[in-house]
Parts: sequence; C-alpha cells; structure tokens
Amino acid sequence: MTISMIFRIVVLTGTYSKSENEPSIITRLPLNRHRLIMLVVRIGFGKLGNIGSAPLLELLLDERAERKDIEIRVISSGAKIGVEHATAVAQTLSEFKPDLAVLTSPNAALPGPTKLRELLIRGGIPTIVVSDSPAKKSVQELEKAGAGYLIVEADSMIGARREFLDPAEMALFNADIIKVLTVTGVFNILWREIDTVIESLHKGAAPVLPRVVINKEKAVEASGLNNPYARAKAMAAHEIAKRVADLTAEGCFAVKEWERYTQLVAAAHEMMREAAMLADEAREMEKAEDMILRTPHDSEGALLKKRKLLEKPSKTDTATS
Repeated sequence: MTISMIFRIVVLTGTYSKSENEPSIITRLPLNRHRLIMLVVRIGFGKLGNIGSAPLLELLLDERAERKDIEIRVISSGAKIGVEHATAVAQTLSEFKPDLAVLTSPNAALPGPTKLRELLIRGGIPTIVVSDSPAKKSVQELEKAGAGYLIVEADSMIGARREFLDPAEMALFNADIIKVLTVTGVFNILWREIDTVIESLHKGAAPVLPRVVINKEKAVEASGLNNPYARAKAMAAHEIAKRVADLTAEGCFAVKEWERYTQLVAAAHEMMREAAMLADEAREMEKAEDMILRTPHDSEGALLKKRKLLEKPSKTDTATS
C-alpha cells in the first residue's frame, strides 16, 4: 500500500526532512551508527463540536511532545457541527495529506459529521470516528463505508440550556467528564486503538481500523486499576456518567417548561460531578498502594510501563496490567 510518509534523516549535526510517496515498509533503517531514517505517520484530527473525548485526544498520543514517529494536525470547527463547517474542516484536513484521519463529534449520524467522514473516505484516507452513544445508530453505515469507530457510552451530552449553561459551567462539566473517562479506562482504549493503527502504517500494512463500542466492562478492563474496590468505584463512575445523557436529553429535547428543564440539566451536571469524585477516589486508592499504572510513550512511539512511583518505566508488549 502506498501512503504519504515523511522521511526524516537524523544525524549528529542536524535534521533533514522531505515528503515522498513511498510504501511504508519499515519504521527505521540504520544507515550507520550516527544516522537513522525514520518514517513519520501523519495523523489529522477533525473536530466538529465537542464531546468529552475530544479536547485531549491527540495529546494522549504524544503526552510529552517527544515522539518522532508521528506528525499531528488538528482542524476544528469549534462548537459548530453543520454541513458547511464539516466541508471546511475536510478541505483543510485534506491539504495536510494525512495517512490517518480521526474524527470527533457528537452523534456521528448527524448530517455534519456524516459529511466530514464521507469527504475524507472519498479522498482515500483511512478514517476513525470517535463519538458518543447516539452514534450507535450509524454503526452499519460506518462499517459499510469502511470507517473505523470508537463509540464512548459514558461520553454524555452536556446540559445545553441557556438558563443553565454558561462558560464556567461548560468548562466544569468537561473537566469532570475528562476525569471520568481517564480513570475508568476509556481514554486508554482510545489511544491504544489509534496507536495500533499507527503501528500498522509504520509497517506498511493495510490498517485494520477499530470498531469498538466502549462499555463499562471494556473500560474498566483497560483502566489498569489493580484494587477490586477501585475497579468497582470506576465502574460506578462510568455508569453514572453514562446515565447523565438520560437527563440532559430529556432536559434539552423533551421538556419545554424552562423551570423543569433547568432543574433536569442541573441534576445531570451534579451526577457528572459525583462520577468524577468516584473516579478520583478510585485513583487515590491505587496511589495509597503505590500501584498506579503508568504507560508513557518513548520518543519512537514504543510503549513503556511501570507501577511503582520510584522506578523507571520499561518496554513491554502489553500495558494493560
């Protein structure tokens, strides 16, 4: 398979980069003991609107800005998710010539997110959709189009009513949901699945795109939590966060009386706050036992692993336990 790669020649005296269309056969080719050729995979993130999984997603792949095996661009439409916004995002993202596109949006079945992925898939770009529970209704369409998907059940809709939601409330809700998705293991699944595709591209293989609906069992299994009570707290946090959507959907779409819907969306945000506190308790239990699982990337994208605070991370084939 021919994909657009960046060949980076690293030497003692500096770096020279150029773009070429070549098969990705190897990730590295030693030239001599001073030089190295590295294939760099281009990943384009297209963001329409916002979900809890979106703000930090690309940063999860390069948490210390040290990786030399990937190059990332993020194109966002801000809070808007219309067809015209999707078209603009697709055009700008295509100009980057990514080897992989990762698209985030609420409800991937809506016209805007649908248009965005259609344009990118039509351009021959392998595409992964990251979305929330309403996207489950588009699973068959995604598979038919050849797209991958990561659907996050706990990534619930915000309480978007003018009488309640202001900038501070919006930021606090996102801070809470990010903590829940982090501790419960959802984020681990997201970045590991994307990393797997990146590794396939490095090897020149046709990427097998993920098709995963992330529920409570899958999330907690990937969380790395060791204490069974911590795992129970994480599962409870996940399920509370998932059920936040029941109240926000009712408050935003079903109830018309402003006093009632204001109370409903406020209650939903209180639920997310409680979920975040449970998630925090789960992580603190792991800290108390000095058993926090840390899985940093090295500069070449390989995964490292450690448990004890005062130990060095080491390379491992798997980092889920």
